[in-house]
Amino acid sequence: MYSVELSGKLVEINTDVSLFSPQGPDKGTLSMLEHANFTSEDKVLDLGCGTGIVGIAACCAGVLPSNVTMTDVDYKAAEVAAGNAKRAGFPECTVVCGDALTKVPDSDYSIILSNPPYHTDFAVAKAFIEKGFNRLKIGGRMLMVTKRRDWYKNKMISVFGGVKIYDHEDGYIVFESVKKSDRYAGTKPGKKGKKK
Repeated sequence: MYSVELSGKLVEINTDVSLFSPQGPDKGTLSMLEHANFTSEDKVLDLGCGTGIVGIAACCAGVLPSNVTMTDVDYKAAEVAAGNAKRAGFPECTVVCGDALTKVPDSDYSIILSNPPYHTDFAVAKAFIEKGFNRLKIGGRMLMVTKRRDWYKNKMISVFGGVKIYDHEDGYIVFESVKKSDRYAGTKPGKKGKKK
């Protein structure tokens, strides 16, 4: 367990040796949160939530817990995230266990955030970006943090039509794209991705 300050609130984060960044908050995740700019009107998806720190940060910033969903393919991560949200005072958060967005019940998110497993192949990130796009409302944003630039830059542009890139210390790169249309940027009129 470790403590982290989120929007002026000290939060205790329980973890597990099997989960990502068990010793403390990941610097890349904290870098991504610097660009989140949550508002009380947001509907937030923490995609690949791990211990739930991103979803909890959204609640600490004033997002209604009932408008926060956290999901992870790892059952242990989902279990730990749910416990952390409850411990932080946000038991109304929705936490689901499933691959990518398969178990996520909602759509029309205003912001989706993810720190994908970027040391593996790009299949997971590809699914996160494409399926995440389909769950955002028009004007909604996707934020991702990785240490790899070119593939993420090109993929975000091909799906969203553009991307802002923020370079941080320790090699972390935060990508931010806005959904401006229901179609992937690289598709012809009348075609769009299927919601999964």
